[in-house]
Amino acid sequence: MSSAAIPKASFDWLPLALVPLLALLALPLIGSPSTWLTLTIAGLAMGMIVFVTASGLTLVFGLMDVLNFGHGVFIAFGAYVATTVFAGMADWTSVDSLLRNLVAVFAAMAAAMALAGAIGWAFERVMVRPVYGQHLKQILITMGGMIIGEELIKVIWGPEQRPLALPEALRGSILIGDAAIGKYRVLAVAIGAFVLAAMLHVLVRTKIGLLVRAGVQDREMVEALGYRIRRLFVGVFVVGSALAGLGGVMWGLFQQNVIPQLGAQVNVLIFIVIIIGGLGSTLGCFVGALLVGLLVNYTGFIAPVFTAFASIALMVAVLLWRPQGLYPVANR
Repeated sequence: MSSAAIPKASFDWLPLALVPLLALLALPLIGSPSTWLTLTIAGLAMGMIVFVTASGLTLVFGLMDVLNFGHGVFIAFGAYVATTVFAGMADWTSVDSLLRNLVAVFAAMAAAMALAGAIGWAFERVMVRPVYGQHLKQILITMGGMIIGEELIKVIWGPEQRPLALPEALRGSILIGDAAIGKYRVLAVAIGAFVLAAMLHVLVRTKIGLLVRAGVQDREMVEALGYRIRRLFVGVFVVGSALAGLGGVMWGLFQQNVIPQLGAQVNVLIFIVIIIGGLGSTLGCFVGALLVGLLVNYTGFIAPVFTAFASIALMVAVLLWRPQGLYPVANR
C-alpha cells in the first residue's frame, strides 16, 4: 500500500479559534478599542501565567497518570523563594535598569525552579510512588502533602502576607495609542510562549519525549529495550514541579504579594483550566488558560459581579460541548 493511501489525521483548529473569536465578540460589548486592547493583553498575560502554573500538572497527569492535588505547594514555595531572592537583590530590583531587573527576576525564577524541583523529587519518592495507579489514594495523600507544605512555609517564612513587588523597570505601562499595556504583562506573555514552545519541542521532537510517551503506552516494551522508565517518570515529575515553581514566581509578581495558602487558591483555577483543555493535553491546557484569562478580564470590566463565576461557567459550557475537553488525550 502506498503512503498516499494512508489517511493523515487533521489538526483540530476549532478550539484554538475560540481565543480570537472570544476577543472579537468582546469588542462591541466593551466599546472602546483602546480599552479592549488593554483588557486583551492583560487577559493574554494572565492566561500565560496560568498556563505556566498549570503546565506542570497537566504534564504529570498526561504522561504519568498521576492526580497531584499537592501541585499548589510547589507554586507557593516558588513564590516565597522569589521573595527571599528579591530581598537579597534589593539593589538590583530598586534601580530603574531593565537589564539589572531582568537578572533579578530570572535569578528568582531559577532559584524557585531548583527548589520546587528538589521538593518535587522528594514528594514523588515519599508520597506519590506508593500510590501509582490508585487515583483516590493519590488525591488524598497529595492533598495531605499540600497541607504539610503550607505549614512548612509558615515555619520558614511566617504566616503573614509578604510583598513581592515588581522591579522598578517592570512597573508601569507602555502606551500604544490610548491603550496602556503593562510592562510585566509583556514579559509574562513572552515567558509563557517560550515554555509552550519548549514543552511541545521536547515532547514531540526529542528522543526523551518519544521514550516517555512510549512508556505511557507500553511500559514493558520500552523497559525490554533497556530504558529505565521509572527514572524518566521521576524526571517528568521533577520538571512538572519546577514549572510550578516558575508559575509561582510569575503569579506572585502578578499579585505583588504572597501568602502560605497561595497554592490552594491557585489550584482551583488550575484544575478548571486543565479540565477545559482536556486532562493531560499540553495544547489544551494552553488554549484553556488563554480562554480563562480573557474571559475573566472581559467579565471584570463588563459585569464585575459575575467575575468569580466566569471561569466555572466557561468550564460548564465547554464540557457540555466536548465532555472530554477541547483537546482530549486519546488514552483517557
